[in-house]
Amino acid sequence: MAFRRGPYDCLLAALLLSQLTAGLAAAGPGDIAVYWGRNKDEGTLREACDTGAYTTVLIAFLSAFGHGTYKLDLSGHPVAGVGDDIKHCQSKGVLVLLSIGGQGGEYSLPSSQAASDLAEYLWNAFLAGGRAGVSRPFGDAQVNGVDFFIDQGATEHYDELARFLYAYNRFYRAGGITLTATPRCSYPDQRLQGALATGLIGRIHVRLYGDLQCTWSARESWEKWAAAYPGSRVFVGVVASPEADKDAYMSQKDLYYNVLQFAQKLPNYGGLMIWNRYYDKINNYISSGQTSDLARFSI
Repeated sequence: MAFRRGPYDCLLAALLLSQLTAGLAAAGPGDIAVYWGRNKDEGTLREACDTGAYTTVLIAFLSAFGHGTYKLDLSGHPVAGVGDDIKHCQSKGVLVLLSIGGQGGEYSLPSSQAASDLAEYLWNAFLAGGRAGVSRPFGDAQVNGVDFFIDQGATEHYDELARFLYAYNRFYRAGGITLTATPRCSYPDQRLQGALATGLIGRIHVRLYGDLQCTWSARESWEKWAAAYPGSRVFVGVVASPEADKDAYMSQKDLYYNVLQFAQKLPNYGGLMIWNRYYDKINNYISSGQTSDLARFSI
């Protein structure tokens, strides 16, 4: 006799399928980091955090350092109010980091002393320190850490900068300074190799885009980074709009099938890094809540 499903069996199956789909959608692609501060039309930092789309925001950039001069470049955003926005983001559980370097800045670390001076400046101006004569652009707000986005200059002394910054953790009762790096996809990145070799960089955002295209496919390039640094959480860095880099842009479907379905199986996969908040806003790549689409492709 053939088994006949009753209405309750069909209902149960539908509920199980619904729960499975919801679970996958909730899991999504993991943590989402986004760069903010590259276009005044992207909106405020508070607005970025209020989307609920991001778990980390990287403020970009401290674009001048290494020669006794420091410059914070937020592309026309008024600095007043950013401190309160940082506190607001942190109250929602969003990690806020300051990214140093960038493209087209005036920075380098020509000596060990320059690395020490920069670490001391970052501690007093943006982290938990404070010293007379050192201005705090964000007031008493403290960023959670520092991101190394180093695209120019010599390769030396960034390892020393990482050690100097890490040493300040002794002043924290809990938590500490989060250190991240955002290298180009071609492995290795000579400018960041020393800093990464210290083992103090907890997260690596691999840029699968940029002026220099990946030596291998996006997936192969990312996997080389993941294999090289098993102790770090490695993020897949993508542009949120073809306007940012039409050659490197991947639709969410292409991103899943070309990279994420393989990357998510590795134990040190961390999530996505999005360049940047402005492109995400105009293209609704992540900020519209479409991260669930990435889970949907796996069903």
